[in-house]
Amino acid sequence: MRVVVAGGHGKIGLRLLRLLAAEGHQPVGIVRNPDHVSDLADAGAEPVVLDLEQAAADDVAEVVRGADVAVFAAGAGPGSGAARKLTVDRDAAVLLADAAVAAGTRRFLVVSSMGAVEPEPGEDLQVTAAASDDEVFALYLRAKGAADAAVRSRDLDWVIVRPGSLRDDPGSGRVMLAPTVPRGSVSRDDVAAVLLALAGAPVARLTVELVAGETPTDEAVAALVEHAEQDQQG
Repeated sequence: MRVVVAGGHGKIGLRLLRLLAAEGHQPVGIVRNPDHVSDLADAGAEPVVLDLEQAAADDVAEVVRGADVAVFAAGAGPGSGAARKLTVDRDAAVLLADAAVAAGTRRFLVVSSMGAVEPEPGEDLQVTAAASDDEVFALYLRAKGAADAAVRSRDLDWVIVRPGSLRDDPGSGRVMLAPTVPRGSVSRDDVAAVLLALAGAPVARLTVELVAGETPTDEAVAALVEHAEQDQQG
């Protein structure tokens, strides 16, 4: 598979690129900073320098064209300020989804967040000039929810993954993955492994939550597929 990952130098994106390369796939990582190109190359990925906050939709579509899967794993990150929760966490996700539609790449995965808040119809998110940390985090959750809603409205085979609190410790290879799970945390290693499994899984148009658990990753994804098939038959 050729898989394009936006946020290729992020803590989840770079892990996913390494996993893809190790399995013989063709990973492509989109990065904003040219200094990160060598890190992606070392991971076995093709680096593409493109700022999703500035790029035109046609330029992004050219990167995505020919890919089997597009993955939005970008994020403004802690300390980035309120405005970038909208320009990255919301707008860049929508831009990549629109690029996938234009490029004919149907498979689309999103790294969202547990607790993402869906917008009300016609709601316009506002940036407060002197927002507190709590206000910025609340805006982040609403930006993620707005991005998820926009992705769902596109004609794509999307899967939205909403991890719990993210950790940097080594993954256990065991997760809890379902439309709704208890609140918890999860290693970024395990998030990347779930994305790898979902990239080729025959399941779509599904929003799932993800935390650490007791079920091996492949079995957890297989269970999603089985439940989806049962729902279609029912």
